[in-house]
Amino acid sequence: MKLYFAPGACSMSPHIVAQELGLPLTLVQVDTKTKKTANGDDFWAINPKGYVPALELDNGEVLTEGPAIVQYLADRKPETKLAPANGTLERYKLQEWLNFITSELHKGFAPLFNPGTPDDYKKIAIENVGKQFALVDAQLGKLGPFLMGAQFTVADAYLFVMTTWTRFVGIDLGKWPKVKAYSENIAARPKVQAALKEEGLAK
Repeated sequence: MKLYFAPGACSMSPHIVAQELGLPLTLVQVDTKTKKTANGDDFWAINPKGYVPALELDNGEVLTEGPAIVQYLADRKPETKLAPANGTLERYKLQEWLNFITSELHKGFAPLFNPGTPDDYKKIAIENVGKQFALVDAQLGKLGPFLMGAQFTVADAYLFVMTTWTRFVGIDLGKWPKVKAYSENIAARPKVQAALKEEGLAK
């Protein structure tokens, strides 16, 4: 399988998941501005949406959208429990978290990375992202150290990436002590460190 990624982007989530699962991936870096891959291919032709991640399967089909990709990967090795079994309430709770992260946090960051966003609106966007982190902070630790309790899941890989973005947009993660500790805990996982190193983001 090939994972089309950009260092530090949301594509880091499936990268971490693949590392945790021990699934081999061929990494193909994408320039998100020029929409060209590292070898010069037109990324638009691979993913008409124009953004990462995109996962090219061994049969040539391409799967897009991070929440879908991480569940696909987790289902390759269900014994790892990175995603609960399909049809269970726990699986729907996982999807609940993935939907929250993608719609409320991920999209909430978008204006902050857009150089054309007016400063006044960026203040509003920071407040909105903060409200979502406050919600997460209130939930963490109720059942265990991770979003789903004692078990690390694909939702944790996704949320971790969101926490790393705060340092680039002027958000102090220390406002939410549980989220900050959570992020540091996940960053210390060996497979997360491996993914960071492969993307050139850690030594």
